[in-house]
Amino acid sequence: MTTESVPAGGDARRLLTEMRDLTRRVRVDQRVTWLALSVLAAATLIGIPFDYLFLKLDCTGGGLCRFDRKGVLFYWPPVLLLAYAVIAFCYIRVARSRGLGARVLPFAFTGAGLTVLFLAAWIGMRGYLAHHVVDHPFPDWVMLLDRLVAPWGLIGVALLVLARLERNLGLLLFTLGYLVVALVPVDFGWHWHGQERTMFLPQQIINGTVLLLGAIGFALAGRRQR
Repeated sequence: MTTESVPAGGDARRLLTEMRDLTRRVRVDQRVTWLALSVLAAATLIGIPFDYLFLKLDCTGGGLCRFDRKGVLFYWPPVLLLAYAVIAFCYIRVARSRGLGARVLPFAFTGAGLTVLFLAAWIGMRGYLAHHVVDHPFPDWVMLLDRLVAPWGLIGVALLVLARLERNLGLLLFTLGYLVVALVPVDFGWHWHGQERTMFLPQQIINGTVLLLGAIGFALAGRRQR
C-alpha cells in the first residue's frame, strides 16, 4: 500500500478552495429557509381569527382591562407542533431529492420544546391571575418577558437555532430584526384607539407579514443562487 503526497504549491491551495466552495454549495442546497418562514407566517396569520373570537375582555372603571386570550391557548400549541413537524418533513424531503442530508431536526425539537415551555408558562400565568387581583400595569420587563414566551417571540428564538444550523447569516440578521418587531413591539404607528378587543391585531398582523416578506425574500434569493 502506497501513499502520495499532495504538492504544497498551487494545487493544494486550489484543492482547499474547491473544498470550501463545495462545502458552501452543500450548505446552500440544504437550505429551504423560505419554506420554514412561510409555514410560520401562515400559522401566525391564521391564528388571528382564533385570538379575536376567543378573547375574553373585562374592563374596570379605572381604565384597566383584563385579557383572557383563550384562543392563544387553544390554537397555538397544536398548530406550532404541527408547523415544526411539517417544516422538518419538507426539509428532509427536499434535501433527499437533492442527494443531501438535512440538519433540521434540532430546530424542530427546539421548536417543540419551546412550545411546551410556552404552554407551561401560559397555564402558570392563568393560574396566578385567577388567585391574584392585578390593579396596576405590569413593569416593562415583565411585558417584555411575556412577549418573549408568547408564540411569536418563541418563533424568533427557534429561528435563531435554524440560522445556526444552516450557518445562514442572512437568516440570523432577519431573525434579529423580527425579534425587535415582535418584542419591542414595533407597530409602525398603527393604533386602533378605543378598540380594546382589536388592539392586539396590528402587532400580530405585522409579525405575520414580516415572516411572509422574509419567506418571499429568501425564496427569491435562493432562486438566484441556484
